[in-house]
Amino acid sequence: MNGRPVTPLVAADIIIRLSDRSDSPVVFIRRKNPPYGWALPGGFVDVGESLEQAAMREAKEETGLLVVLNRLLGCYSNPKRDARGHTVSAVYIAEARGEPRAGDDAGEILLATIDNMPDILAFDHDLIMIDYLRYLGTGETAPLRL
Repeated sequence: MNGRPVTPLVAADIIIRLSDRSDSPVVFIRRKNPPYGWALPGGFVDVGESLEQAAMREAKEETGLLVVLNRLLGCYSNPKRDARGHTVSAVYIAEARGEPRAGDDAGEILLATIDNMPDILAFDHDLIMIDYLRYLGTGETAPLRL
């Protein structure tokens, strides 16, 4: 053993609002790889990369969009949030302009308003969207979950 602690993986997820559309839809991706389903764009942080850099890179890879990060919604760390293993994610609220296109791990793009979001989301992205809707109504970021 090299004395290095065993820790969770670190990820960044992004709620991307398209600011050049009147209804400001949120961008969802259909995952090509397990776990399958609709999800927010995002992925693992590379060594030497900040959370913010990872969020912007993942947005570009999966949607083709250059995003502007506006706020950190919260950190999500439930050990059961990802069936592949314990993963901690920082979730950012961002905006972009243009036409998203599926790339990298994304098989398809879905633009959804808060009135027509997918019923079932991968990981804990349903909880993230509940927190996002709360943020839109109150301006409060994600609550602590002890």
